Amino acid sequence: MPRAILILAVLALWSAAPAMGDDARMAACPRTLANQLASTEDALQLVTVVADRSSSTTAKLQAWKKVDECWYPVAGPWRAWVGQRGVSANKHEGDRKTPSGAFGFLPTMYGIAPNPGVRYRYRRVVCGDWWVEDPASRFYNRFRHVRCGVAPPFRTVSEDMSASPTAYRHLAVIAYNTDPVVPGRGSGIFLHASTGRPTLGCVSLPVPQLLRILRWLRPARSPLIVIGTRATIRRY
Repeated sequence: MPRAILILAVLALWSAAPAMGDDARMAACPRTLANQLASTEDALQLVTVVADRSSSTTAKLQAWKKVDECWYPVAGPWRAWVGQRGVSANKHEGDRKTPSGAFGFLPTMYGIAPNPGVRYRYRRVVCGDWWVEDPASRFYNRFRHVRCGVAPPFRTVSEDMSASPTAYRHLAVIAYNTDPVVPGRGSGIFLHASTGRPTLGCVSLPVPQLLRILRWLRPARSPLIVIGTRATIRRY
């Protein structure tokens, strides 16, 4: 073989080596759910919530961390509650369904109880704290404080957050319908404490498991929560 052709062949093999190595590393990842999702973007922390069917009111929740290019389990699987009418990719306000898809978390966590040691900003819930559920309000799907005992300037379908001491003992806000906020598409989707029954559209866990997740989450690691059924979750 002429010397020039030999040198070109060696250079071609050398330049292809990194890509071959990446493919081999990806192929070596465990064949777990987290490693089969369509895209987890730049997340280094992941929570998966998998319901058996779209009508299921419970799901399997598991937490994962990314090491190099692979996801590895760190907590769970645990039984979580989801919406009274299951999960849906086409959620609407008041349908009592948990939205499916891949979502981040908003930068503030909330709770009626004191900060349990989370790495996010934390706000103690008091009388007059609302998550606005009125699609006609300019504050729709946002936190809003109104002086305790004063009627809020938006339509309400429930009491303020302080009236839910069990569910809202601690919570993280799932970034569903937040950027942009679409009126009527659904509001107040939380990861909160279990009340022992299906939710109105949130995801809930018993307090010990919830605290483990909330304390583990780190804003700098761009955590995602991916929700779906066994048949659909790999699309996200």
